[in-house]
Amino acid sequence: MSLTLILIIVTVIASFYAWSNESILSKWMLNPYAVNKHKEYYRFITSGLIHNDYVHLFFNMWALYSFGQYLEFIFTREFGDSGKLLYGLLYILGVVASDIPTYLKHRNQPHYNSLGASGGVSSIVFAFILINPLAELSLMFIPIGIPGFIFGALYMFYSYYQARRGGDHINHDAHLYGALFGIVFTVVVMPGVLPQFFEILRNGQWFNL
Repeated sequence: MSLTLILIIVTVIASFYAWSNESILSKWMLNPYAVNKHKEYYRFITSGLIHNDYVHLFFNMWALYSFGQYLEFIFTREFGDSGKLLYGLLYILGVVASDIPTYLKHRNQPHYNSLGASGGVSSIVFAFILINPLAELSLMFIPIGIPGFIFGALYMFYSYYQARRGGDHINHDAHLYGALFGIVFTVVVMPGVLPQFFEILRNGQWFNL
């Protein structure tokens, strides 16, 4: 079984378990105030295992499956047995890193909470875009696709704008910083991917498996 499927199964089970136990849901979500006041650092991890509702869970796991399977294959091909470890670190550290700006922004606000795997999923999606920038991506149920690098640029602009605007109860900072972490992590472990990215754009070539 792929690591992507394992991550999905664990997340689904954890989400359903938290939905059935309100105290667990409260203890596992990211509450920056509790992290700061009571040193509950485990919340950086557990908050990425639980979701707000079925729709939230479905969209994140659908995106993880769609992009993660491909990326896991690429990492395994490039690094052998170490590839799965690096892929897992990309996802888990993406969850943590994407929540650090949220923690810093809201650490003195007792009633602020955040949950979901969006930061880790964004890391996976943007690592995919970096490797295959011309792959056509589209929103679910909308058949019109656009090149990944354009989709990524629009997504990051939207996340930045909404994070500054606020008011919709979505942690857009996690989306934005998860995406940035995915790019940085991939460049660090695969230095050749950045010149390849620009070469693909310059020549209009598709990435070949």
